[in-house]
Parts: sequence; structure tokens; C-alpha cells
Amino acid sequence: MVERVDISALRAFRIGQTENPTAATGCTVIISEAGAMCGVDVRGGSPGTRDTDALNPVMNRKAVHAVLLAGGSAFGLDAAGGVARYLEERQIGRDVGVTTVPNVCAAILFDLKCGSADIRPDAAMGYAACENAFSGQPFLRGNHGAGAGATIGKSLGLDHAMKGGIGSAAFKSEELIVGAIAAVNCVGDVVENGKIIAGTRDGRGGFADSESIILDEYRAYKDFFANTVLVCVTTNARLDKAGATKLAQCGQNGVARAVRPAHSTFDGDTVFALCSGECDTTLDAACILATRAVEAAIADAVRGAVSFGEYVGLG
Repeated sequence: MVERVDISALRAFRIGQTENPTAATGCTVIISEAGAMCGVDVRGGSPGTRDTDALNPVMNRKAVHAVLLAGGSAFGLDAAGGVARYLEERQIGRDVGVTTVPNVCAAILFDLKCGSADIRPDAAMGYAACENAFSGQPFLRGNHGAGAGATIGKSLGLDHAMKGGIGSAAFKSEELIVGAIAAVNCVGDVVENGKIIAGTRDGRGGFADSESIILDEYRAYKDFFANTVLVCVTTNARLDKAGATKLAQCGQNGVARAVRPAHSTFDGDTVFALCSGECDTTLDAACILATRAVEAAIADAVRGAVSFGEYVGLG
């Protein structure tokens, strides 16, 4: 029997968030103090990432101590430095004799057009997110963390867009738990049970259907800014590096179920998978729950998003 549980049921991971609500940007960190097996899958055409090459199963990376999801476009990668500094101070990471080196992976989304383009997640913000993770801060959905400046439905331009955000979901089948945290900032629309629940507004109180718009205008390639869905799957499954990579790939199935179109040229859709290793399971069982968790986390993100400026939210 599968039941939905809170993301906090995965006790091997700490989640911390911080944001500048006026500037509409922020970051979310997922920390594994003991180090977790990690995989990644990047399918969007415009990604911005840090230290993902080391996650290839043929590389030597044994564990990851934190995954950072951040706004700020390429500038937001600076926040990972603050995460690394915080973890080093707590001696979380690889002991190399002269210090402790934490393995920190990161991915960013473009939110510069939502609030202030001059304020971006930096090292101080990454450090603060870690402090919040260790202070017991509950996970907050919507306009928080990496979802603070997220917007969705930009196929007719920002004038028709809506507010995106960050969300979570987790599912349990006996001892196996798989969760997901998703920052939703896509070009397209978010779909739940086959119905668009948020996305490109048609100006008449409904939705314009981003896929139809892109198909109708297939000769004119627009340059859509301010995009990307970022996900971190977390699980207690015991998987090797190849299994964690496959889990991240299956997490992208959840993106494809919930976002239309998914993995566009202008999105940087990236999924990480962190495995803490307490539960023996088949890979397929973990992948089924990962797909469900990502799909549900995306819906949770937009349902929790509240209006900001001209961007209408569902929350």
C-alpha cells in the first residue's frame, strides 16, 4: 500500500530555505550530513549547474553532502560557496587532512525578471539556508526558497504568466520512502489529472495552452527567458551510483507528466537524486515513487504560490 507522507519523513536529510521576498529570489538546500549517493539528469536545453560531471557513474565521487537549488540565473551559483563554507565549519564532508571538503552540487533557475535583477542568491544566502536547515525550519511551499521568484506560463510573454513556486511531496510503500522538492519556473503550463491548473493566461479568465501556442507559431522561434524546473529527489533507498542516476532520470518522468511542454529549449530542467541507503529495494519500485513524488511536488509548488506583483498565484 502506498501512502503520501510529509517530506520530513526522510530523516536523513535536512532542508533549509531562505529568500528575499522583496527582490523575489532565494535558495533551497538539501543536506546529507553522512553523505548520500547522488545521481543527476539534465534534460532542459538551457541548464546552469555546478559539479554535476562528478555524478557520472564512471567518476570517482562517492557521496554528496548537499544539493542547492537557487534563483538568480548564473549569478545564483555563488550561493553554493556559502553552503560549502557552512558545512566545512561543521566538518561535514571529506576529511582531507588539512580540512573537510563538502561535495556540493547546485542548479539555478532564471528569476531576474520577477523582482529585482540586482539582488541574487549569494554566499551569505546559501550559508543562511544551511543555518535554517539546522534550526529545524519547517519546509514552506510557494514563494519561498528557490521558488521565491519563480513564474510559469510564459509562451505569450510575461504579461500572461503566473506565479510559480517551490513544493514538496513524498510517498511511502512499507519501509521505502521517496520524496521530491521541486522549484517550478517553466515556460509551459502545469497539469494535474490531465487538466491545466496554472500557466499561460489567455486574458479571458482561462488558459491559452502553451503547447498549442508553440505549435501555432512554429515558424517564429521566440526567445523565452525566466525558466527551468529544478528537482531534488530524496529517498532512503540503498542504490549505487548508476541506480541513483536512473532514479534521477525517472524523476524527469514526473516533470514530463506535470509540465507541458517539458524540457524545452529554454528550460534548464534538472533533477538530482539523493539516496541515504537505509532501505533495500528494487530500482523500479523507487522509480515509480520518484515519478509520483515529482509530479505531486510540482502541483504542490503552484498551488502554494501566492500572487506577486502582476503574477497571479493559486495560493
